[in-house]
Amino acid sequence: MQVDPPQSDADSSLLQYQALLEITQVIATHHDLSSLFHDLTERLRSVVQFDLLGVSLYDPVSRQMRLRLFETPLADLPTPPEEYAVDDSLAGWIWQTQDQILITDVARESRPLPLGMIRQYGFTSCCALPLTSAGRRLGAMIFGGLRAANYTEKDLAFLAQVAKQVAVAVDNALMSEQLVRERDRLGLLLEINNAVVTIVDLRELMSTVAASVRRLMPHEYIGISLYDAENELLRIHTIDFNQGRGLLREGITVPVADAPSSLALRARRPVPVTRREIAEKFDSEFARRVLDEGVQSGCLFPLIAHERLLGTLAVASLRQATFPNDDIEVLVPIVDQVALAVENALNFEQIVEMANKLTEEKLYLEGEIRTAHNFEEVMGESRALRRVLKQVETVAPTDTTVLICGETGTGKELIARAIHSVSARCECTLVKVNCAAIPTGLLESELFGHEKGAFTGATAQRIGRFELAHRGTLFLDEVGDIPLELQPKLLRVLQEQEFERLGGNRTIRVDVRIIAATNADLTQMVSDKRFRSDLYYRLNVFPITLPSLRERAEDVSILVSFFAQKYARRFRKEIARIPAETMAALAAYSWPGNIRELENLIERAVLLTPGNTLKVDLPFIRRDSAPSRDATVSAPFSLRTLAEVERDYICDVLRQTGGMIGGAGGAAEFLGLPPSTLRSRMKKLGIK
Repeated sequence: MQVDPPQSDADSSLLQYQALLEITQVIATHHDLSSLFHDLTERLRSVVQFDLLGVSLYDPVSRQMRLRLFETPLADLPTPPEEYAVDDSLAGWIWQTQDQILITDVARESRPLPLGMIRQYGFTSCCALPLTSAGRRLGAMIFGGLRAANYTEKDLAFLAQVAKQVAVAVDNALMSEQLVRERDRLGLLLEINNAVVTIVDLRELMSTVAASVRRLMPHEYIGISLYDAENELLRIHTIDFNQGRGLLREGITVPVADAPSSLALRARRPVPVTRREIAEKFDSEFARRVLDEGVQSGCLFPLIAHERLLGTLAVASLRQATFPNDDIEVLVPIVDQVALAVENALNFEQIVEMANKLTEEKLYLEGEIRTAHNFEEVMGESRALRRVLKQVETVAPTDTTVLICGETGTGKELIARAIHSVSARCECTLVKVNCAAIPTGLLESELFGHEKGAFTGATAQRIGRFELAHRGTLFLDEVGDIPLELQPKLLRVLQEQEFERLGGNRTIRVDVRIIAATNADLTQMVSDKRFRSDLYYRLNVFPITLPSLRERAEDVSILVSFFAQKYARRFRKEIARIPAETMAALAAYSWPGNIRELENLIERAVLLTPGNTLKVDLPFIRRDSAPSRDATVSAPFSLRTLAEVERDYICDVLRQTGGMIGGAGGAAEFLGLPPSTLRSRMKKLGIK
């Protein structure tokens, strides 16, 4: 734009100083750089001829010159870069040296000045002045002209005065911008702090954080990933990504080395990234998902609370370069607050889970207390039973999986309790699941738990039996009745000790010992494709086969005496005698229901006995048995205590061994006891 020159030097000076006065008055009212530079350009056009007016300010964060004003009437002039190096520009040279430069002919300029950009844009003359306020170097203001000798020393002196006034206004505007940013930052910190105090749900926290951060920094994606230090994994816990295609979603678990967030995790500081950097540094399926979602740039923040690395916060945009350093600096204290909120939320989740577990455990144990167990202790002295107890003694101290086989009613649960009670896990819970008693559709929820809303009727989160048995023992009774479709998930828990709740996506790790029991022939079920072979082999690590009651007939008398005493106390009766005929008939019976059938029979007999002599329904027994003719003894059978039975049995063994306790063929070897233990027991029972 061409301006006619003034008619005289006096008129020219008057116009310049009038313009300077107006500029002083105008810039004093501006606290915004954009409006300041717009008004400044209009005022200067009336007194100074220029084809270019540029203002560049130094950015202390990026340590580069940033172009804040580029005003020219030339339509075909390309816009220069927004940022450029200090040493490569005339504005940077002016900012460093604080010199005023007047160049009347750029082509003939002999001084070593960085005039590359001036020459590139075809300007013949220029005038450059520093912007300095109260000793603070701000930047430079440059005027360019297409004509040679477009500026004089008088113009330089006038523009130097203008530059001083502009510097004051720029300094005030920068301070105002800084105050606004500080106000916004404090407002965000207050919002996040309120969220930390009042919000304990990570998804609700994520929504609040996303809304707050979006006002400061435009973005389309924000997400929290939690760090599993033991397995070196990152899991996307919560995201806010309305424009996503579903490639990035909650619950995805990725090795740390494959995730861009690992940059912030390793550096423990914010790391800005671009699409190109992600493609160059990560060759993984997860990184390709990030790129396929259209992410162009982002910033990754580590979440650190009380020196504990919790995970990362990722903010990303589908547009280019939306994360300048000054915004990142503002976000750092906000992310620190988010880290505290995440720590609080995780702690709250653990407290809720522990409370739920304790509640479930309390209810379970109360139910177990109300349940009448088959035995209070293992009863019997037969060789078959001693062989089983020897196996129990061997496997109990280990964490080996045990498979207990045997007919129904042989006491499989009792043996499972015995294994647990003498193991290192005895201080924790033994949790029982009868796989045959739970409907197929509910068995998965019973074993692994479910999240709220996982299915119709799931109105609250519930922990499963595996979580309830953490660090204890889980007894899977009737394991052969587990449906085929559920067996792979059970196999995974046995192998990996981890699972997900029904309807959930969070992997839960447990430390559980498995004891399984069945009365079915699992090998035949495997052959018939009704039971997975890999699951069978995983369960059948240490098999224990319980003998039926007909295989340990010598224990019948001990069991009858025990049950008679047990139910006599319960029914407040006195049973003093058991007829010999009754005992013989009971010993000769085949007991298809094993010990459970015997217990039920004695319970009914005690209840129906009118006096102190046990009366058993012998016709019922004889229907299945045919006792020998000499089975009936005329002498009555008196009810004895366990101590009396044990004393008589040891005495019989001592008679058979000629009174020899230790050594080969001695009583201790026959009884399967150490000689010292046998002597101690003899002393306790009064056997000399």
